[in-house]
Amino acid sequence: MLLIGTLAASLSACGDPKRALDNRQWSDTFAFRITVDPTPPRAIEDARYKIVVQDKKTGEPIQTGQGRIFANSKDGARTDDGLEKGKEVGTYYGRLFFPTTGDWAIGLQFRRDSTSKLERVDWVQTVNNASGPGG
Repeated sequence: MLLIGTLAASLSACGDPKRALDNRQWSDTFAFRITVDPTPPRAIEDARYKIVVQDKKTGEPIQTGQGRIFANSKDGARTDDGLEKGKEVGTYYGRLFFPTTGDWAIGLQFRRDSTSKLERVDWVQTVNNASGPGG
């Protein structure tokens, strides 16, 4: 599953530059469109993730969902945040703070409502050096 997410993210980097910013993931019943600001994220700065969630079969936006985003580095650092519903229909936001650079394993758990099971997608996110002098 991790390989599929990484491959999808890599393939989206080819072609249209606008599309390269869009990470698409699929669980059993959801389609996720994930973007991060800044792209790519930088160490020692908040990264704001925007997650647009649709029903995989119907394409309808999921308006009452719940979820979280979390990440682990190779050296054991961790970060996580609960998803907050955005103003846009079917859109959720979460922030991650990456204390170190490198490749991070990112996970997203989401459910339609409190009575539904959590579904999970995973991918690898590269975190660059902090911006500014010497960064």
